[in-house]
Amino acid sequence: MFMLAMRSIRRRPGRFLATLLSAFLGAAIIMTFNAMHDTAGQPGVDAVSSDTLSTAAGVVGGYGTLLVFFAVASTLTVNVRQRASEMELLRCSGATPGQIKRMVVGEAVAVALAGAALAIGPAMLGGRALLEVFQDSGQVARSVEFEFGPVAFLTGFDITLLAAAGAAFLAVRRATGRRRQRGRARTVLAHAALVAGAAAVTSTFVFSATDAALMAPPAYGAILLSVGCALKAPRLLAAVLDRLPFGGASGWLAVRNLRERAGQLAGILMSLILFTAVATATLTMQAVESDAVAASGAVKSVDAKNLETLNFTVVGIIVVFVCIMLVNSLYAATSYREREFGQQRLAGATPGQVLGVVGVEGLVLTVVGVFFGTAAALAGIVPFTVVRTDAVLPEQALGVWLAVVAVAAAVTMGTGLATARRVLRTPAVRAVASAA
Repeated sequence: MFMLAMRSIRRRPGRFLATLLSAFLGAAIIMTFNAMHDTAGQPGVDAVSSDTLSTAAGVVGGYGTLLVFFAVASTLTVNVRQRASEMELLRCSGATPGQIKRMVVGEAVAVALAGAALAIGPAMLGGRALLEVFQDSGQVARSVEFEFGPVAFLTGFDITLLAAAGAAFLAVRRATGRRRQRGRARTVLAHAALVAGAAAVTSTFVFSATDAALMAPPAYGAILLSVGCALKAPRLLAAVLDRLPFGGASGWLAVRNLRERAGQLAGILMSLILFTAVATATLTMQAVESDAVAASGAVKSVDAKNLETLNFTVVGIIVVFVCIMLVNSLYAATSYREREFGQQRLAGATPGQVLGVVGVEGLVLTVVGVFFGTAAALAGIVPFTVVRTDAVLPEQALGVWLAVVAVAAAVTMGTGLATARRVLRTPAVRAVASAA
């Protein structure tokens, strides 16, 4: 099966580019921040610098691990789904489900290994640049020298390979059945995340306005609530579709397509919910905290600077990864509809009408994702603002929210329409014949 996996990669390398890109960026981020562990562990590094570097590596490294898994899982799920006919042919030829799983896992590990190897150079440059940022802000002493050692190297490879293997196993298992058990597990996890998120948000009122840990409960609460909503994405989308007032051929067809493909589009909706919630909540709460400190005339402590740096860094990582997941998922999902678009055109639809359907689908996904992501973000923002400033909704929230929505809409609508336009360049008869 390993030889078959390598042969599959050599024969059609294009289908693995999205996974390679996700593994490359994930490994680069993990190595970049875990190099701070290597740097902090050098002889002669003072306690404050060591604490700053270790905290950055621990917090962002944890987020990076989760994001690597979700990014690779997103691309592999689309890849496996589109190869359903190929896998069915293998099974008819005598391959067992276990052999097919080993083949897919072997492909993922090989691609992840290549991505991690390519990430070493950029990670070294990124780690050096990150250290300079900490030094420029006064969080790390100028005498500290950059070190890229075994912690960065081993964690980058180990985490990326484990994430790829685990994501591939889950993707192929998801494609081979057990939907009822998977649905139950998803429901249990969703409810657990919602309950834990609500508890975390409520605990915000236990803290005082000057407590150093005030931002943690609402931030984690918003993340958990967004995870709960994201896990319920198919049901949320189906519930919203039943109430949409769209009319006309494009609107009716878009709603029908979305209803039939709700399960397939869950990954896109999950990415939108998580991105909107995490980015809006983190950036808004950090803006409120910075303005409150400035208004009091106090000077930010090293811990406060560390927290601000970590918040912006985490949001930056999330933006990059969610954009990658959205682009990969939308590109693959739209490219896969070549035959569907060809049939619509043969039935009398113009290219403009097909693009209109794709545009309405993207608009619905964006609105639904932004709505539930915003609800999760507000659940964390409001308690934090009440405790920190005695206000209810901070004035900084609108500007942050508009920027987040603009990015989400641009990525979702832009990728979907650009990919559909490229697919429509293929003549309708050829599109239907080639996909048959």
